[in-house]
Amino acid sequence: MAYTTADPIGPVLLSLQLAIVTTAVLLILGIPIAWWLARSKWRLKEAVAVLVAMPLILPPTVLGFYLLILLGPNGPGGYVASLWGARTLAFSFTGLVIGSTVFSMPFVIQPIRNSFEAMGDRPLEVAATLRASHWRAFWTIALPLASPGILTGAILGFAHTIGEFGVVLMIGGNIPGQTKVLSVAIYDYVETSQWTKAHILSAGMMMFSFCVILAMIVIQKRMSRRDT
Repeated sequence: MAYTTADPIGPVLLSLQLAIVTTAVLLILGIPIAWWLARSKWRLKEAVAVLVAMPLILPPTVLGFYLLILLGPNGPGGYVASLWGARTLAFSFTGLVIGSTVFSMPFVIQPIRNSFEAMGDRPLEVAATLRASHWRAFWTIALPLASPGILTGAILGFAHTIGEFGVVLMIGGNIPGQTKVLSVAIYDYVETSQWTKAHILSAGMMMFSFCVILAMIVIQKRMSRRDT
């Protein structure tokens, strides 16, 4: 089904698609990074943790600006895009995924790392006495024990991607059907005095935020019960 450029359904569907893809990428990248941060004895690992957490502090426009340079025609993104005949990764869905992944990474990695650290060394030591390989212990013991943190990280990453504005506007612009996500659409409707559509999307975002916070509370309660 086709949507007009003024139809609010298009940005909603594009935002959902972006959030799903970004969350999948974040989990694929975030779980190994969180495991390494939780288990590594390297003295400089906290410097890596600081780099991962920097999007929490950096203004979205600053992060978006440097991502725009990296993804642009004169950056590495331009070289990668040239492999299939394009000039840049900016102002494309691929660019949105890259930017959203970088910006939402700390929201996913931190709760997963906390879960890995909370389980301690004892479960893995027991697995080692039973001659379980490191790989098997990770899949059968570490991941199930860290599942609440993984679920929390997935929810936070998904929600943060849905609500992001600054980074996606900087590297994606406002191209209907390609980069015009939900937050950009609300801004556009306000700028053009389309108050009804802005109200509808904003109210939907408020309901979505309520559901996310409620889900987080439920997960935390279940974690507390399990630990008890």
